[in-house]
Amino acid sequence: PVNGASPGLPSDDESLLDRDIALRSARAGRPDPCSGCSSRRERSKQRKVKKRLTLAALLYLLFMTGELIGGYVANSLAIMTDALHMLTDLSGIILTLLALWLSAKSPTKRFTFGFHRLEVLSAIISVLLVYILMAFLLYEAVQRTIHMDYEINGDIMLITAAVGVAVNLIMGFLLNQSGHLHSHSHAHSHVPQPSSPSAAQGSSHGHSSHGHSSLAVRAAFVHALGDLVQSIGVLVAAYIIRFKPEYKIADPICTYVFSILVVFTTVRILCDTGVIILEGVPRHLNVDRIKEDLMKIEDVYSIEDLNVWSLTAGKTTAIVHLQLVPGSSSKWEDVQSKARQLLLNTFGMYKCSVQLQSYKQEMSKTCASCQSSSA
Repeated sequence: PVNGASPGLPSDDESLLDRDIALRSARAGRPDPCSGCSSRRERSKQRKVKKRLTLAALLYLLFMTGELIGGYVANSLAIMTDALHMLTDLSGIILTLLALWLSAKSPTKRFTFGFHRLEVLSAIISVLLVYILMAFLLYEAVQRTIHMDYEINGDIMLITAAVGVAVNLIMGFLLNQSGHLHSHSHAHSHVPQPSSPSAAQGSSHGHSSHGHSSLAVRAAFVHALGDLVQSIGVLVAAYIIRFKPEYKIADPICTYVFSILVVFTTVRILCDTGVIILEGVPRHLNVDRIKEDLMKIEDVYSIEDLNVWSLTAGKTTAIVHLQLVPGSSSKWEDVQSKARQLLLNTFGMYKCSVQLQSYKQEMSKTCASCQSSSA
């Protein structure tokens, strides 16, 4: 891997698929499918992924509502906390669907970068909602631990917990299938358009979304597995409370444990969204490494400026200002092309802008009044 980033190599099934396509094309004496065919195939697979994720979101919503009702009727905080954790997974799936939808939206005159940051705003709002609900459940759990003046309907709690395990098994299967389905549609790119000879500044748009939505689907699958473990924990607590009502303290204990799990699954989201809002460099990229590789390009004298930030998760943007070796200004197109290829392909940028100028010896930047005052 370059710079700690995922190398973007195809998975085993993807490489086999590509090899099979290449063999069939060679046998038929035809070239490989054009970019239009690849785009259609990509859109078709994304539609299938959207359908599966939409179905998963509806199932999560239905059962989350059912768990909240069952937890209220059974007077069980553990069931309601399980529903809260399910809300984090539901919001994750909705964010994935939002990202897939926003990636197809064209930029406007007002929003020239597009609407990718809506995904970040949605993530923050969903996490804050989860924290508000969690604070309420924790308060109730503390009150129950102190006073112990509550009764739990063990039968309803047991039935709800058992259904929860079944639903999470279905979710795991559904999301795992959509992850495999999408694994073939990772890499697609727009060929950078040559800039006009009159301008020594170019901007290219590489669609380095390989694996972004696939990784999001896999993340949802991992969350579903976490939910399954939590549902099994609730089922065990329900079994204890059903047959040993004197151990009803297991219900608030489950709430404490699951609240910690909710915090662990959401704090990473807050950290990542914070870095995006503050326009920080993504964790998988190293600016020094990018500068080193840019300096290795022939005829590059220095790097005047380099800015790297994310529009949203998986969509990194870069602006770089390079100075050329004296007397090599005629080679600017070649240098620009190599810099673009490095940023788009090697480091997986979504968009990049490369500005070039001939080397100019740095002049004194202090004005006359500053020089006189220092004297």
